[in-house]
Amino acid sequence: MTLQERDKKHLWHPLKQHQTHPNSLGIVKAKGCVLTDEHGNEYIDAISSWYTCIFGHCNDYITSRVYDQMQRLDQIMFSDFTHEPAVKLSEELIKILPENQNRIFFNDNGSTAVEAGIKMALQYHFNKGEKRNLFIALENGFHGDTFGAMSVSGLSVYNGPFEDFLMHVERIPVPNGENNEDILEQLKEIVSKQKIAGFIYEPLVQGAAGMKIHKAEDLNVILQFCKENDILTIADEVMTGFGKTGNNFASNEIETKPDIICLSKALTAGLVPMAITSCTEEIYEAFLGDSIAEGFMHCHTYSANPIACRAALAGIELLQSEEIQQNIHQISKAHIAFSNEIKHHNKITNVNSKGVILAIDLKTNSSRYGSLRDQLLKSFMDEGVFLRPLGNTIYLQPPYVITEEQLKKVYTTIEKVLDTL
Repeated sequence: MTLQERDKKHLWHPLKQHQTHPNSLGIVKAKGCVLTDEHGNEYIDAISSWYTCIFGHCNDYITSRVYDQMQRLDQIMFSDFTHEPAVKLSEELIKILPENQNRIFFNDNGSTAVEAGIKMALQYHFNKGEKRNLFIALENGFHGDTFGAMSVSGLSVYNGPFEDFLMHVERIPVPNGENNEDILEQLKEIVSKQKIAGFIYEPLVQGAAGMKIHKAEDLNVILQFCKENDILTIADEVMTGFGKTGNNFASNEIETKPDIICLSKALTAGLVPMAITSCTEEIYEAFLGDSIAEGFMHCHTYSANPIACRAALAGIELLQSEEIQQNIHQISKAHIAFSNEIKHHNKITNVNSKGVILAIDLKTNSSRYGSLRDQLLKSFMDEGVFLRPLGNTIYLQPPYVITEEQLKKVYTTIEKVLDTL
């Protein structure tokens, strides 16, 4: 029996309606930018497997360091102990995070990184003697699938059945330069009537919304308002972090820095799960006191797993290398050139790029998991390219090690598929 056949007996896949889509392709090997299925077919992974494997799959530099760590310390509970990989990772991460960040809290994944950030914001105000229970979020944002993360997300395709159980959140439009003053008026109205704990946002690029890009100066208007009104700001950099926008972090490109940052996905270069919620020293100090109840009583069993920390350290070393920085620059340039080539295609309404992210909006109204999306996905796979459209948006986030030839094939495949629509 094939992997695909065996899979159907017991497995339940995420983001999938098994009644209409019962098959899952069996992948047996991945190296660099190439996935190999159980029949020997190869596919260029043009989205870094959900933006994680930014240095390619099974990167020798990372796996060798993780192997070494596995021989010395595999897992240890982080509530009572510390270890070199965690300490070293905190030191190296603080060096490249926005300058106001100073504390590192470990989680399991992007959703739990956001969950911790939400709880930090709520308890920060609580510990200071003020109860604030409302969050502000951008329309069409996505922050994860746990309950707090769902509450601040705005995509009902994921959250519909649970909306009656979620926290109350005030949503504001994404700033675009033309609506900035209207947003400020809306914020003033909200603040005049309710006590706001925090504002959560995806800096510069809203990923699940279809890689929708906004400008740093427009977002900064909102962040500055929050700072002036003692509203904690939470930057969800789970998708944008570690070089995706052309900078180590999207927040580095915005004048007003966030109080809290959520990280995951590319944090460990796709090798093992781990997430981090970082914050300022001011937030950390609000949890200090004589009572245990003032502390942050939040924990994950695999917090700061030594193996995951070592993978993250190796990833940071690669990210800062001249070769990878040059690769990011070259991919960004290639995206811009390709955008200029296809922006007048009769099947396209808009093309945007930011760093290694490229988003192509099609002239159609397709649901996120509709028939057009399925048709596009199959067409790309038939051509040996793994792209996973978001509704009517085709997007790229290739590994930083993609070759010029591989990237050209991805571009050519997109053009070919568009011509057949």
